[in-house]
Amino acid sequence: MSKEKSSTLQLLTPLKMGDLVLSNRLVLAPLTRNRAGEGNVPTDLNMLYYVQRASAGLLITEGSQISLQALGYPATPGIYSQKQIKGWKKITEAVHEKGGLIFIQLWHTGRISHSSLLPDNALPVAPSSIRPRGEAVTYTGTQPFETPRALEIDEISGVINDYTQAAKNAKIAGFDGVEIHAANGYLLDQFLRDGTNQRKDIYGGSVENRMRLLDEVVTALKDVWPAHCIGVRLSPENQFNDIHDSQPQATFSAVLKMLNKHALAYVHILEGDMLNDEKNVDYIALRKLFSGLYMANNGYTRARAEQAVLDGHADMVAFGRAFIANPDLPERFAQNACLNEADPATFYGGGMQGYTDYPVLQAAK
Repeated sequence: MSKEKSSTLQLLTPLKMGDLVLSNRLVLAPLTRNRAGEGNVPTDLNMLYYVQRASAGLLITEGSQISLQALGYPATPGIYSQKQIKGWKKITEAVHEKGGLIFIQLWHTGRISHSSLLPDNALPVAPSSIRPRGEAVTYTGTQPFETPRALEIDEISGVINDYTQAAKNAKIAGFDGVEIHAANGYLLDQFLRDGTNQRKDIYGGSVENRMRLLDEVVTALKDVWPAHCIGVRLSPENQFNDIHDSQPQATFSAVLKMLNKHALAYVHILEGDMLNDEKNVDYIALRKLFSGLYMANNGYTRARAEQAVLDGHADMVAFGRAFIANPDLPERFAQNACLNEADPATFYGGGMQGYTDYPVLQAAK
């Protein structure tokens, strides 16, 4: 174990984000854990999970669907019902009591869903009627994805309204801000990338048209939250959920330039592909295009994260697996202590095992 003191780690220094001050630059990445209660309501078990990790500079919740139509997986929380708002409020209050900051990730899964999950067994919606390869996770096991229904142009305002109402609900629930999930093959990402968006109207074709919906969602949410309380997550080359773009560097360069005008809290970039270790996008170039705070994500270690902050590539770094297994990750980084190993078998679904029972540093000695 190193003798290195925490004061030497730039990762552990505070960061000002608008009117908010993060105690450090380590972020709990949004992580789907499939442990919500009946009605997709957050529970006391979820509260314990987030409170245990409240020493992060910022907590970003698991993706939380903005409407009944947005659901894509069983036992994932929402932010559209009064019971869900009440459940989240208990969590935000408990996190604040521990001195933490917490954003909720607003989520519409689009075509990554299944009719058995949706009201009246309706088909999932998407920018275009293109069926993804793979299988949906349903209450009765996995089933092949279905061909989604392309959203009519006059329905898009309803989707924006759902994001707006979810943002209002998040404020009632006591969150410090919201992250718009526009990554990993879900609805807003489906509009951004030309592999899933083959529309012929003002929401398809050119990059400017494909990013129109994201621009409109951000604009609408700025009527609910100050811009410095809104983040956006992107994944330029991630192929998860059978998605791709023919020119990711050009597409996401345009997206980041567009987002500059909104003066956001941050952009949260998944660098690379969750399905392999290849990186074909120049993330240094993308970072230089964005004038605000940049949150890096995907496979960062303590050393790589520290170097990214020192080099000015990242202002903060989001950790997933490391935070799953190490609720006290900032303290472990401060002491350069060994890390618990995460158990993939308990990532999705279940109870406290692999969720709230990982030991903290004192107990691990």
